[in-house]
Amino acid sequence: MLKSKVYFTKELTPEAVIKMYKALGTELTGRVAVKVHSGEAGNQNYLHPEFMRPMVEYVNGTIVECNTAYEGARNHTDKHIKLMADHGWTKYFDVDIMDAEGPDIEWPIPNGRVLKKNVLGKNILNYDSMLVLSHFKGHPMGGFGGALKQLSIGCASTAGKCLIHSGGKVDDQNIIWDNVPPQEIFCASMADAAESVCEHFKNKIAFVSMACNLSVDCDCCAVAEDPCMKDIGILSSLDPVALDQACIDMVKNSDDPGKEHFMERVNSRKGMLTIDYAAELGFGTKDYELINID
Repeated sequence: MLKSKVYFTKELTPEAVIKMYKALGTELTGRVAVKVHSGEAGNQNYLHPEFMRPMVEYVNGTIVECNTAYEGARNHTDKHIKLMADHGWTKYFDVDIMDAEGPDIEWPIPNGRVLKKNVLGKNILNYDSMLVLSHFKGHPMGGFGGALKQLSIGCASTAGKCLIHSGGKVDDQNIIWDNVPPQEIFCASMADAAESVCEHFKNKIAFVSMACNLSVDCDCCAVAEDPCMKDIGILSSLDPVALDQACIDMVKNSDDPGKEHFMERVNSRKGMLTIDYAAELGFGTKDYELINID
């Protein structure tokens, strides 16, 4: 597989997000789903809607999210809608909780290492293309959260999230945490689920990741650790595997002493396996060319 292009700027502004999208040379058309992380109630590190607003308006997109599989402000539709309002998303954008009403849909994953199907909110079928705006940071279970996490856990319905977290064993959030598999299985399940979303939106999907507020914890944590590193910048690609690999490499190659703490989280959760397994599935590559954008 040829090297994928990954674009990078140190500039961290709403305008730079658009610049990094334009660098990709693609145009998302039709009804554009914009996948973001809404931020758990109490989280201090998530990227606010004001930062995303120019980019979302540029593609005339709809903010999409799905309900979670754990207790909090986002595990049921009514609470999640309130959270989206409290965090300001509905002030600026149309917001679609894609699994707000059943039935969910199932997409096959014929070559999945663990999962043979992905379960998603049916509203994902309403969109012609997708823009994945990721806040790259750590994650308490996956080691890190970036484009692949947004595609997998981020796009899955509550039932789909349970399947990913359990390695396909259960789809019920009431028993999911009693069925947690070995970490390798979880990482492979994330890669499997991500593949199905990329396949659905093939050639109609783009990725922009903001490497900032670099906490070892995800925006899904109500009580998150403060960032341990200085901000890096914005990266973009048409390849989510290359993009996540480039974000990790930016951390590893940083002279910031906080990188040791960040990478301890990634490595202790075997987070690099998600990238490895995704590359094996063939919907992206770890080999990339980094192109600096002034």
